Formats: sequence, structure tokens, C-alpha cells
Amino acid sequence: MKTALLALLVSLSSLASPPPGPSHETLPAAAPATESGSLYQLQARLEGSDGKVLALDAFRGQPVLISLFYGRCPAACPMLIAQLKRIEKALSPEARAQTHVVLVSLDPQQDTREILAGLTKAHRLDASRWHLVRTDEGKVQELAAVLGVRYRKLASGMINHSTVVTLLDRGGNPVARVDGLNQPLEDIVAATEAVAKQPVKSARR
Repeated sequence: MKTALLALLVSLSSLASPPPGPSHETLPAAAPATESGSLYQLQARLEGSDGKVLALDAFRGQPVLISLFYGRCPAACPMLIAQLKRIEKALSPEARAQTHVVLVSLDPQQDTREILAGLTKAHRLDASRWHLVRTDEGKVQELAAVLGVRYRKLASGMINHSTVVTLLDRGGNPVARVDGLNQPLEDIVAATEAVAKQPVKSARR
């Protein structure tokens, strides 16, 4: 009798509880479209957390670490920011002072400048070198294709996406990347140091 009652209660509980929604997943990266040359050819216009709009090529002449993220991301994006911080920490003071970090939102409708400003503050990011920005959906798709970032929006509002960090040289050309979280960072750190040692005049248009 008790066994039958317990089975009934479990059955009723399962009916009352909605089935779980799709879970957040990290997607494998695609091959980057490196043959496209400088990323700055995309001419994307970016809105930052301060409301100012700047062109993507405003970072020309600096080493740039770039990736895509979104503000409501429950785990992968905070881990991505932590990974970028580890890269930054491993750099020499001279290279660190030159290097900019650009995080472009995959969810520009939801990631308002207020949201981006809150994330910058919450993660204690140096706003003079870290740029959390948004652009229009078309440019997000172009950037994702060039950088090899796969993403898929879910009905739940979450976005499954790749966690790729790409290093751009002074001319905006992709020269190194880390595909995935918790990967060895020595190569991208060394590449960033090498770009930082290049003369500024080497930036190609």
C-alpha cells in the first residue's frame, strides 16, 4: 500500500513539474575565416558601456584580444572573462599596457549599455582597456563567421556558443587564438608579447 501511494505521489509530482528547458552548452568552434584579412574591413560600429559609438578599427595600432559573449550567460562567459584575465596577468607590464580586450555581445537587444556597464563593474575590469560592446545583429554574424565562433539562440533566452579568444595584430589581422576554456595560454601570451613589440607603423590597412 505504501509503495503504491509513493508511486502515485511521484507520478503526480512529475506531472506538476514542467519538463526542463534546453540546457546551456558550449559549442565547438568553427574554422576561422583568416583569408578575409584584417578584421577592420568589416567596419563594424560598436556601442560601449558609456554610450559612445566607435568603429572597430579604432583599435588599430594596438594588440587586441577579441571574443563574443552575452551578459546573461550563466557560466561560460564568466569563465571566458576569467581566462582573459589570466592572459592579461601573464603579460609583461609593457605588453599589458598596450593590449585591449574587446568583448562583443551576441545579444545586443538585451545587453544594453547599462547591462554592459554593470558587467564591467562586477568583474572589476579596467574600462580604459576592456571594452564590452554591442553592435547590430548583422555585424555579430559577420564577426562570428570571421572568428570561427558558432552560436545558437535558444527559446529560453540563453545562447549556446563557442568560447574562442582571438589575438589581432596592430593591423587587425588574426594571428593567434585559444579555442575553449581551460586551455594552455602560453602560445597566445607569447604571440601577444610579440605583437606588442612590433613597431606601431607596422599596422596594415
